Amino acid sequence: MPGIGYIQVKTYTSRAQIPLEDVAISVLDDDGKLLALRVTDQSGGTTPIVVKVPNASNSQSPNTGKSSFTTVNIYARAENYEQILARGVQVFEDVVTLQELAMVPLSELPGKWNQAEIFDTLPQNL
Repeated sequence: MPGIGYIQVKTYTSRAQIPLEDVAISVLDDDGKLLALRVTDQSGGTTPIVVKVPNASNSQSPNTGKSSFTTVNIYARAENYEQILARGVQVFEDVVTLQELAMVPLSELPGKWNQAEIFDTLPQNL
């Protein structure tokens, strides 16, 4: 039986680390299926998003060949900021995974308005 994990996103400006409100957050599974849409609040955060994950017991024995986490991809978009894609974010059973995203103002990156900064998360060796 699958478990439940949570992902929460926090956005801020890249240099000043000031929280960013009204950032559109999309969370998708590895197949591209939309799991949730959120908009950040005045603290730059989202409410926790529920994600179905494998049971933590999958990591209790060595060499089971089963993963103890689910990976998701997170897109962040805000007016006048570079888009971000965080790929392979790991979500574990009964854990709130906090994904912080530093948004870069487009004024610092002329010509990047239609490109996304991509960050890959490598899987943990469990």
